[in-house]
Amino acid sequence: MALGETVYSYFMPPVSLMGAGAAKQTGDQVKNFGRKALIVTDEFLANSGMAEQIAGYIKGAGVEVEIYPGAEPNPTDKNVHEGVELLKEKGCDVIVSLGGGSPHDCAKGIGIVATNGGCIRDYEGIDKMTRPMLPLIAVNTTAGTASEMTRFAIITNTDTHVKMAIVDWRCTPNVAINDPLLMISMPPSLTAATGMDALTHAVEAYVSTIATPVTDSAALMAIRLIARNLREAVANGDNFEARDKMAYAEFLAGMAFNNASLGFVHAMAHQLGGLYNLPHGVCNAILLPHVERFNLIAAPERFAHIAEAMGENISGLSVRDAADVAIEAIEILAEDIGIPAGLTELGVKEDDLALMAENAMKDATSFTNPRKATLEDIIQIYKNAL
Repeated sequence: MALGETVYSYFMPPVSLMGAGAAKQTGDQVKNFGRKALIVTDEFLANSGMAEQIAGYIKGAGVEVEIYPGAEPNPTDKNVHEGVELLKEKGCDVIVSLGGGSPHDCAKGIGIVATNGGCIRDYEGIDKMTRPMLPLIAVNTTAGTASEMTRFAIITNTDTHVKMAIVDWRCTPNVAINDPLLMISMPPSLTAATGMDALTHAVEAYVSTIATPVTDSAALMAIRLIARNLREAVANGDNFEARDKMAYAEFLAGMAFNNASLGFVHAMAHQLGGLYNLPHGVCNAILLPHVERFNLIAAPERFAHIAEAMGENISGLSVRDAADVAIEAIEILAEDIGIPAGLTELGVKEDDLALMAENAMKDATSFTNPRKATLEDIIQIYKNAL
């Protein structure tokens, strides 16, 4: 390649279904790929009846179904390998993930190991797979992680308590289904956390070192939709318009970061989730303004654009002052929807910051952060977020 040439890739599921009632098409999609499906979900959705609802759609299409409800909130390597054992025991040849990021990531892990062999730990990093995973139809129930349409899977190593980032185009789901009717029942706290997760995806993708005009367009629209609809979705979960717009927002944010990647917010949040088993969205929400305040000098014009996308009036402001407005707007949104003020409220201890900072710098999502950082910089950002 000649000096100065850069080639960018773009990854998405081949099929994405969106809108009220989209989940009813799950069975028709599954039968295109196999004869017996394993639904990977969590205990709550299994007990709530939603897993059986989706299983009914699949059975109605003439496909057999088994349910694995073992995806924990931060899915582990053990969850993955238990799922693989069940899949093989029952003879399943297609996977359906149902839920938010945790079931989707767990399902990806199961699909990877089922066809590539070995241990899920073997696939930490970028493009470590050599074979396609089993077909995956991802039915989404939250407006946040976008794992239903990305090439990312985050699995906790139970020996090290570190979240492993698996980034591979081969683990992109075959079909992504986003039905806002499945999101109506999300409680306010989960709506807030997942919504801020989506905002973090959009912001980090927009200021990423490998952002492109294609990812920029998705990121900015996601920010606009979140700024205008997240408060309403938290305040009134039955507000269908707000739920519908948030479903589009999280998908757009996923389009952006699936191709532009992320930054230190996610690299640092992964350590909090791995060590303390904390909710990913809440960790992102707390860290986001602190990391972006650190990043601000690397891309002030981009932060000014973010302020504008969030609906702030930046007329007459310098680029630098407008950039500050973006950080302030993020903090106000988080406060309005009840995000904890700092990591101390979640039980994070200062003694663990150095170890987490060291691991964060090795995380695959850190490589596209717009500003380079030292270990001391990362420790200080953690301290600022306490």
